[in-house]
Amino acid sequence: MKRNLNDLLSFVAVAREGSFTRAAGFLGVTQPALSQSITGLENRLQIRLLTRTTRSVSLTAAGERLLAAIGHRFDEIEAELDMLTALRDKPAGTVRITCAPNVLHNILLPKLAPILREYPDVNLEFDASHAFRNIVVDRFDAGVRLGDTIDKDMIAVPIGPPLRMAAAASPDYFSRYPIPQTPQDLVHHNCMNMRMASTGGLYVWEFDHPDGPVNVRVNGQLIFNTSAHMVDAALAGLGIAFLPEEEFGDHIANGRLTRVLAAWCDPFPGYYLYYPSRKQPSPAFSLVVDALREK
Repeated sequence: MKRNLNDLLSFVAVAREGSFTRAAGFLGVTQPALSQSITGLENRLQIRLLTRTTRSVSLTAAGERLLAAIGHRFDEIEAELDMLTALRDKPAGTVRITCAPNVLHNILLPKLAPILREYPDVNLEFDASHAFRNIVVDRFDAGVRLGDTIDKDMIAVPIGPPLRMAAAASPDYFSRYPIPQTPQDLVHHNCMNMRMASTGGLYVWEFDHPDGPVNVRVNGQLIFNTSAHMVDAALAGLGIAFLPEEEFGDHIANGRLTRVLAAWCDPFPGYYLYYPSRKQPSPAFSLVVDALREK
């Protein structure tokens, strides 16, 4: 019986990950052992559950039916095991969160560090990426996004203050180019573009005006998919960067970067922790939510 349950768990992991390599890493087993487990399950059932190629793994019709039948049951068992930690003297368990790297650095780690010190049996796993992850499909406990990008069926908890965008470049850059007075002036500047992980397109710079929003498609020599490197390039005098002002750190206040078009950048809702409304929070997860909640 134990062997059968292990094989079923292996199947669910491979089906969800779409990869033997990733599933083996998730389960903490070797890839050959995982492959042998799936093969044994298929032999006992006498039906093919997975279609394997050199590049991908996909479900057969039988595999889809089996995953639909048992996948959520393993999730329910895992959730019940997490809830049992409520009977312990101190909370325990792992909380998995997906977020952007800057959010992890500026908000999550500073706010959650006290929990790690006070509750040694609470573990945190972070997926730091600019790509939007499906927290239900990818089995995260929660994610972090800007407030206006969260699906309405999710519980959303504010974890940071309102944000403002900032356009900034080095004093050296502005010694060579005129300071823009309106967003439209940016078309004459060397501006850094951000490649959006969610769409693959370039971010359109968004400004505010009493008559309505102003969007500008900028051009420049540099395209990034990380904000930290964009700040480095701005400090090096390579162009104008446009990011949430917190990502510039103290470079603007200390004069290493010059901010422009501030009057065109109004505050907007900041970051929220979000999770499924049907999720029954474990004690460890409740600790995390309370620690992150913006007071």
